[in-house]
Amino acid sequence: MSVSHHAKTPKAMSKASGAPAPQPVNAASYAAPDDRGRFGAYGGAFVPEVLIPELDALTRAFRAAWDSESFQRDYRQILCDYVGRPTPLTFADRLSRALGGPRIYLKREDLCHTGAHKINNTVGQILLARRMGKTRIIAETGAGQHGVATATVAAKFALECIVYMGAEDMQRQRLNVERMRMLGAEVRPAISGSQTLKDATNEAIRDWVSHPHNTFYIIGSVVGPHPYPMMVRTFQEVIGKEARAQLLQYEGRACPDVAIACVGGGSNAMGLFYSFLGDARVRLIGVEAAGEGLDSRHAATLSCGTPGVLHGALSYLLQDGQGQVMSAHSISAGLDYPGVGPEHAYLKDLHRITYEVASDEEALHAVRLLSQTEGIIPALETAHAVAALARMAPKMTASDVVVLCCSGRGDKDMTTIMGADVAA
Repeated sequence: MSVSHHAKTPKAMSKASGAPAPQPVNAASYAAPDDRGRFGAYGGAFVPEVLIPELDALTRAFRAAWDSESFQRDYRQILCDYVGRPTPLTFADRLSRALGGPRIYLKREDLCHTGAHKINNTVGQILLARRMGKTRIIAETGAGQHGVATATVAAKFALECIVYMGAEDMQRQRLNVERMRMLGAEVRPAISGSQTLKDATNEAIRDWVSHPHNTFYIIGSVVGPHPYPMMVRTFQEVIGKEARAQLLQYEGRACPDVAIACVGGGSNAMGLFYSFLGDARVRLIGVEAAGEGLDSRHAATLSCGTPGVLHGALSYLLQDGQGQVMSAHSISAGLDYPGVGPEHAYLKDLHRITYEVASDEEALHAVRLLSQTEGIIPALETAHAVAALARMAPKMTASDVVVLCCSGRGDKDMTTIMGADVAA
């Protein structure tokens, strides 16, 4: 399942110098994906034929549910009473002073139940699964946060749950493995390939193909075949909607100068960015994992990848000249993925979102920076966004306002962080 298919690069994807400056999309006419599940040239559904009826049924069920007042009421109620929304927008006064530039606000998804933004999506998808009469839940996970969020909602609604996780990730995210098991989920290791998120996704898809009729696959990011990128983005839009309202209250303006978030598959970033796409004043910045360097091992798919098909959708991915998927690397298990959501690829080509990178070393420094200035230990994923902001901040002024998505908390990463400190 991990062999990609080359896609001819259209002129719009040219990497020639002198590319246009970032531009806002027309909010009134932005309608992505189209009826074929395409974000411009990207997206679609490249899956085995047995899954086509399942995806068509899922698309119909999602659209009907999202138009349903009762579904909306149930979804909002669970987000409020169970997840803990709205999450705070925290003014990071000491971090702002330490970086000597803008006023920085943190959108605190780390304070969601289970410790990350992932549960916004799993709540929505588990409600869909119940609506469709599915009795068996499967999921893939990298850092384990999506796995924990899936196991959590499966336990709440008494559904069987199987989570696929790369064997390497199971070692570096042992705490989350035990959390999933405590919640009653079965955690199955992926032992092929790099034994990380890509391989866990392969195994989940194989399972889905074998059990399509009673199984609901809760995908954790804005990746995969249509309608998943649209559906996951919709469930995560609550992040940006809340941030707009909160910023208006605190700053008297709904739009920051910069919104910034880490990008692996890209769900926390798309959840924050979507509400600002049509606002010309807002710079949207996604931060990928540069790993050990862009000339070495990394997971900077949008920065260094080329278009191709992976896990059911056309997007940018890391691949060699024969179209074989390359191994990605990041100290952060949640960013250690060779693909990216197709809407991110589309918005990159539209020059609406700018994509930066941060290395493993920079992320580790950023963990310490946020921890010791604000008393907030961020996930290594979030730390990549903090690291990129630390580079940008000296070029900004005190009148600039930044919203950074604090996508998750760092408890799960302490073993990795401590090991890196010892190695240093």
